[in-house]
Amino acid sequence: MEGARPNPPCDPGAPRPPQPRGIKMLVRVFFVLVCAAALSVFYVLLCREAVGQRDGSAYTAPAALSLQGYSRVPDGKPLRRAPCRRCAVVSSSGQMLGSHLGRAIDGQECVLRMNHAPTAGFEEDVGTRSTVRVVSHTSVPLLLRNQPYFFQQSRDTVYVIWGPSRKMSREKGSPTYRALLKVLEMYPYLQLYTLTEEKMEYCDDVFQNETGKNRVKSGSFLSTGWFTMILAMELCEHICVFGMVSDSYCREKNHSSVPYHYFEKGRLDECRMYLVHEKAPRAGHRFITEKTIFSRWAKRKDIIFTHPSWAGG
Repeated sequence: MEGARPNPPCDPGAPRPPQPRGIKMLVRVFFVLVCAAALSVFYVLLCREAVGQRDGSAYTAPAALSLQGYSRVPDGKPLRRAPCRRCAVVSSSGQMLGSHLGRAIDGQECVLRMNHAPTAGFEEDVGTRSTVRVVSHTSVPLLLRNQPYFFQQSRDTVYVIWGPSRKMSREKGSPTYRALLKVLEMYPYLQLYTLTEEKMEYCDDVFQNETGKNRVKSGSFLSTGWFTMILAMELCEHICVFGMVSDSYCREKNHSSVPYHYFEKGRLDECRMYLVHEKAPRAGHRFITEKTIFSRWAKRKDIIFTHPSWAGG
């Protein structure tokens, strides 16, 4: 009709002149590129907003710690890694059975385990991740029996081995140390560390300062849990201990009966083992005494105990 205004170009109902197919394709490609660029800029700004400011100051990644007393096999360099903000220390106790804590454990930034405690078959209760595994010299043969599981599948795990000089000395070529060298020949990517003699003496001194008793003269052996807690306090800002009972637990009348290790069902009873060792005149792990000390440490460090839950102090 004469005098009628044509439909505006942004009106979705307006008829559009036919365009060559090639031009349509170029327009679509250009539109996709523009959208992708806009999303990339938005993502960068969002990430910068999330990590660029904390408490009003610019955020910087934590510097790597150099943990003295943990000596790399075979070159002797100290353990270096970034500190962990949140750590799970996973007990090998039968308390873990039926806990359904696997997801909570794996949700922590770092996970510390002990000796040869497996995760396979117990994932729902203990999780799957292992950042650090602290191992007694007496448990090294148990790791060697299942090398594919511990050393081939767990490439990201740091292994920290402790033991007396007669078993661990580099200079004297002690048996456990020689075994570790052979493991490295087969799995050269492994991160293997041993405690130095000075670190072992330091751990003895901490025990004496806390108890007033000389470890050797009192016939006491430190447990792997002791060395794990000391390492955790050096490495972690916040520590959540899973499956460790309090020092009074085994003296309670209605305490539950669980296996000493969650992966050895029907074997030793945990509390019976603790009480026997606590009273042993020599060669005894002072499990209950150690837990009393851990409780004191929880007043100075950010440590909580769960399943069973109890307060440090």
